[in-house]
Amino acid sequence: MKSLMSTCFLFCVFWGVSQTSGGRITVTFENWTLKELASHIQETTDYHFFYVDQWLVQDTISGSFSNTPLENVLKEVLGNTDINYFLMDRYKVILTRGNTIYDTLPEGFFTSSKTDSAIAEIPEIPDALPIFNKNDVAPNREGEVPVKIGREKRDRSQQFATLEGFAVNAGTNEPISDLAVLVQRTGKGTTTNANGYYSIEIPLGSHTIEVSALGIQGRQQKIILYGNGRLNFELEESFQMLDEVVLQGNSDRNINQTIGGAVQIEMKEIKKIPLVLGERDIFKVATTLPGISSAGEGATGYNVRGGRTDQNLILLDHAVIYNPTHFFGLFSAINPFTSDNVEVFKGNIPAEFGGRLSSVFDIRTKTANDKKLSGEASIGPVTGNLALEIPIAKDKASLLVGGRTTYSKWILRSLKEEELRNNQVSFFDVVAKYNHKINQSNTLRLMGYYSDDAFNITRDSLYGYTNRAVSLEWAHKFNDKNTGELILANSGYDFDIEFDVNSVNDFKLAYSINETLLKLKMKYLHNDAHNIDYGISGKLYNVEPGSIDPLNSETVIESVFIPDERGIETAFFLSDDIAVNQKLSLNAGLRYSLFAALGESSQRIYENGSPRNENTLIETQIFDENEVIKTYGGLETRVSARYFVAPNTSLKLGYNSSFQYVHTLSNNTTVSPTDTWKLSDINIKPQRADQFALGLHKNINENAFELSLETYYKKFDNILDYKTGADLLLNETVETEVLQGKGKSYGIEFLAKKNNGKLNGWLGYTYSRSLIKFDGLLEEERINNGEFFPSNFDKPHDLSLVTNYKFSKRFSLSANFVYQTGRPVTYPVGNYVYEGQEYTFYTDRNKFRIPDYYRLDLSFNVEGNHKIKKFAHSFWNISIYNVLGRNNPYSVFFVTENGQIKAYKSSIFAIPIPTITYNFKF
Repeated sequence: MKSLMSTCFLFCVFWGVSQTSGGRITVTFENWTLKELASHIQETTDYHFFYVDQWLVQDTISGSFSNTPLENVLKEVLGNTDINYFLMDRYKVILTRGNTIYDTLPEGFFTSSKTDSAIAEIPEIPDALPIFNKNDVAPNREGEVPVKIGREKRDRSQQFATLEGFAVNAGTNEPISDLAVLVQRTGKGTTTNANGYYSIEIPLGSHTIEVSALGIQGRQQKIILYGNGRLNFELEESFQMLDEVVLQGNSDRNINQTIGGAVQIEMKEIKKIPLVLGERDIFKVATTLPGISSAGEGATGYNVRGGRTDQNLILLDHAVIYNPTHFFGLFSAINPFTSDNVEVFKGNIPAEFGGRLSSVFDIRTKTANDKKLSGEASIGPVTGNLALEIPIAKDKASLLVGGRTTYSKWILRSLKEEELRNNQVSFFDVVAKYNHKINQSNTLRLMGYYSDDAFNITRDSLYGYTNRAVSLEWAHKFNDKNTGELILANSGYDFDIEFDVNSVNDFKLAYSINETLLKLKMKYLHNDAHNIDYGISGKLYNVEPGSIDPLNSETVIESVFIPDERGIETAFFLSDDIAVNQKLSLNAGLRYSLFAALGESSQRIYENGSPRNENTLIETQIFDENEVIKTYGGLETRVSARYFVAPNTSLKLGYNSSFQYVHTLSNNTTVSPTDTWKLSDINIKPQRADQFALGLHKNINENAFELSLETYYKKFDNILDYKTGADLLLNETVETEVLQGKGKSYGIEFLAKKNNGKLNGWLGYTYSRSLIKFDGLLEEERINNGEFFPSNFDKPHDLSLVTNYKFSKRFSLSANFVYQTGRPVTYPVGNYVYEGQEYTFYTDRNKFRIPDYYRLDLSFNVEGNHKIKKFAHSFWNISIYNVLGRNNPYSVFFVTENGQIKAYKSSIFAIPIPTITYNFKF
């Protein structure tokens, strides 16, 4: 009460005083605090400043003024702060935080704050916001006084302001995504994005801001909002023991999110799912979700909603990863300890992403803890993993470093059997990310990644392949409504094979692809109803299709070099997240992409309506370096809608169209590390897809149970396949060996998930078909008489059950059961003799199927003690992969022996595989 009377008395003294512009000053300053500037002006002029020290020592400013009125200087340097000024008499300057001082008090100045019932409707804005109010200074439930935000304007024209900020984990300094930010008694709210950022427009005045999220201690904060400003949150993790949840965002994300077919997977929650050899693998977890499957056990690549493996865009901090696996798909090449969350878009892909038809795996690495050193490590039967989070400058800069390697080479060499001792299987991957907060408006992120594989399982050939990725991201805030990101990324993938068994046939074969991305992404927060993303991107491809060289002078192998390919892909994108009303929201996006194949190149032109071969070749066109060979492009539409049928039930509808300008060349049944990529050119057109999707999502019992039912239909154009007996490797006229046709896929996906209680997990089931059709004008361009037939990855039934039962806070049992229809295969059905030669006669392509696949895995999990004060938290995982010992076939192949065709099947793990893995985190 005493402070309130003193303030009122001070205001009464000011009533009759008018502002004066005073004299002019000359000053130049760089990276000064406001306090340093005020002190300098006091020392060099007759002006005196009155303020509270801690208000003026946060951010630094730079500027230069010559013979400028002090009032103009103050307007300029205080424009982006929450500090107001008042010129009293001639040489006295009073600085206030948030509120302003008036020459004449506006009418209603002493009006008390509105009642809660008034605020619950549409808050009226008083003629002036008081500095203090008896309700405002009363401590809230956490003992805090209100925080003043923004600057009050004298003209009172502003009635609403934008409150924004970031939410981070106080322990790790990682952004908290999907944090609910609610303004009590106003009905307004929003959520933080993947970077922990939020923005919301609310009336000026007193408010209580409430934030909450799963696994985070909720918090309430009173504020007095004078104008646009920032309120950041550092939040602690909840110490309440939660049941295991693998697919997680905020509790009702599945029904609230406008975009359909999107799934978020949290890396920190997958540790209790039993996996082969104890390795955490986010891609293996993804394949337990409806609509996502792999070609088989130990296969590289993933099929999403009936699409090919090359139709998935896998991004690590904006950089493309072409082969995200080690050793033919048995291990993931993405380190789980350095990865944060991954978002999978399998339905409607946001307009900012392009270049693939089926899905986007958007993987983000962690932002390292900038407060204290922390880390995580694991020791398994064949691999070791270590990740460190290193503070560089407290609360400003940090470095994340992670590395993983296998010691299988040492294990093989220790075996007694000579044939196994001579084999080699080794791989490693390293990743580093530097994060630097320059100031409140600018952040730099630099990520580098490298993986290497080398294996020899035949004693005569050494296979090796590497992935490289680097990305630089500059995030900038222009003002309260506009933010942007400038991204530069480079990716590379290459493989080589060394055949060294005898001197006359020894050779080395190599291949590589490299791409560079430059992308500008902008975000404009117009209001609560419109959240606009727009930008431009450009990508340069460089492909070395392959070469073969002799390893010594005695070999009969001749050098072969396939000319390089180059291309550039550009795109413009725009999307708007529109809140039509409380029930209906839309996400409408457009993307225009353009691809140009570039020289230097030789392009062969064939007769129209004739098969492509040497006999139908018309001419060969020569293109100089960087000369445009052929352009393709078009408009891609991305539209989705969400409608609340009930408070806990939403209906989602979407349409997605896209182009793909790069293709893989392979005549293997499943994807291989030696598959090569081919750019579109005169003879090979880009692929195109259109997808329609409809989904129903429902949460039960306060989000304890989640149910979803989604159906989709996709059609493809210009998908690539090979002619029977095609030779694709090191073929300069590869267009004569491939076909382009149509495809379609459709299916229905069901997911039931339980989040709470001792027993939790999910059941996923998919019924789907994936069919392709090649019906050319000529017989050799037709497959199966030009009719639709199953693709190599057509598996109608796919069921996954993932469960976890907690006996106590430390002990739990997990199970994983998978069932899939066997994939298609082509069988030989007889022999025939033609001109003295014996040939094998095959059925129509993919007419039969290999046996169905099913597998049960179990694991027992032991958490370390839950003492708060300890150096590290440990975790043991004891698992058995393929408990039933099912001999699941990886492939079926046929061999002619003594004139008879014999069928054989190969499998990866035909017996139970026990594993013990020790993990600790500090």
